[in-house]
Amino acid sequence: MAPVTDNDTRPHRSGVSVRTQLTLTVALLTTFAMLTAGVVIYTVESARREVAVIDGANEELAELRRFGETGTDPATGQPFTEADPLLRAFLARNVAGTHEMLAAWLGDRVRLRSRSPHPRVIDDALFRETVQSLLTEGGAKRTDTSEGEVLVTVQPVVGGDEDAALVVVSFLDDERESLNELLRTYLLVSLLAMLLITGLAAWQGSRLLSPLRSLSDAAREITGSDLSRRVPETGNDDITALTRTVNDMLERLETAFVGQRQFLDDAGHELRTPLTILQGHLELLDASDAHEVESTRALLLDEVERMSRLVDDLIVLAKVRRPDFLSPGPVDLDELTATVLAKARAMADRTWVADEMAAVRVVVDEQRITQALLQLVDNAVKHTDTGDVIAIGSRSDGRTARVWVRDSGDGIPVSERTAVLERFARAKVRPDDEGFGLGLSIVNAIATAHGGRVIIEDTRGGGACVAVEFELEETSWPAS
Repeated sequence: MAPVTDNDTRPHRSGVSVRTQLTLTVALLTTFAMLTAGVVIYTVESARREVAVIDGANEELAELRRFGETGTDPATGQPFTEADPLLRAFLARNVAGTHEMLAAWLGDRVRLRSRSPHPRVIDDALFRETVQSLLTEGGAKRTDTSEGEVLVTVQPVVGGDEDAALVVVSFLDDERESLNELLRTYLLVSLLAMLLITGLAAWQGSRLLSPLRSLSDAAREITGSDLSRRVPETGNDDITALTRTVNDMLERLETAFVGQRQFLDDAGHELRTPLTILQGHLELLDASDAHEVESTRALLLDEVERMSRLVDDLIVLAKVRRPDFLSPGPVDLDELTATVLAKARAMADRTWVADEMAAVRVVVDEQRITQALLQLVDNAVKHTDTGDVIAIGSRSDGRTARVWVRDSGDGIPVSERTAVLERFARAKVRPDDEGFGLGLSIVNAIATAHGGRVIIEDTRGGGACVAVEFELEETSWPAS
């Protein structure tokens, strides 16, 4: 049986999405916070209300004592001497609390009471039993009645033949129901708040994770032949920083792949011709003819040498964007110019001239700048004749530095000065020029790596001046 391969390129997800996890986490934390706050509110408010009930009952008793000491009987206009008129006058002028009832106990039952939502409590046997147990000493006691749990507070009143007392009945279940109503309102508001917070968390999570989804989509769309996809950068947060980092990485990868592809294309294109020549001569070679063997050997060695130069040039161009392409260090520009001029004198029979030389120390890769200048010298030699002038010089204005090679040869037309800096692009050349059109592209690559540029100008009397110009770094200083 043939092996089965999975070609499904759709994204595979396992578990719960990050957005859902964030939303659930916010919902759980919000619920926990709301419940904790509710429990604390209930506990604190319940204790506060209970204290308030007791304080309210005690306040009624204190008010009765003050009234008995300072009040007067409405019927006689004299201070109270009997319990009955005192209690009646007190109930007539005092209003009971919301969950409270004031009652005048005379003899063995309640004779007078304030308005109350639970008037039948005075007929409850447990209520009557509780009051009677407190008639002598007074005090307060909780008891369960047909109207729910109540707090009975009794203040005995002396005067008359009958037992008399002020009874304050506090309906505890009503207080609790009021608190429960408050908590139900709190729970409803908390539920609405939790739903709102959870919805906002889901929306915010979706918004914050949107760059990650874009990043995932971009990663799936990237192929070996197309690295141009980028992730949109929005905002100024950590995810945006991650997006920017990924885009920088994609930029570096695209540059590397484009460089590799261009290198392979250039190598394949330029090596095809010499390889064809090699193959053709080897196929037609008559090994028995010594003269033909010798001439073919010389021709093939020449082609191999050309291929070696081509490969070396392509390798240089392929290394341009590598971090180790340059090894910068402090260099005296005038000494560098003089050294290049000394090396150039041995390359051809020309009139070698030293232009001005800048006495400044710069931070550059000495070997690469030397390579660029010698390449310009080689081009100048190819476009000049014996005795023609080739000059090398350097200059600095404090902000930029420039090194150049000028000649009195054929020159470079203005219309071709941009094109000659590209790979394999060549202006009009002499018949014996066997170059590949990579020289000025190498010079341009070295200049670009230094943050500079190549400038091509005319010279007086014909010829061209090709210069490499770059900005001076802060670490550049006058040469000693």
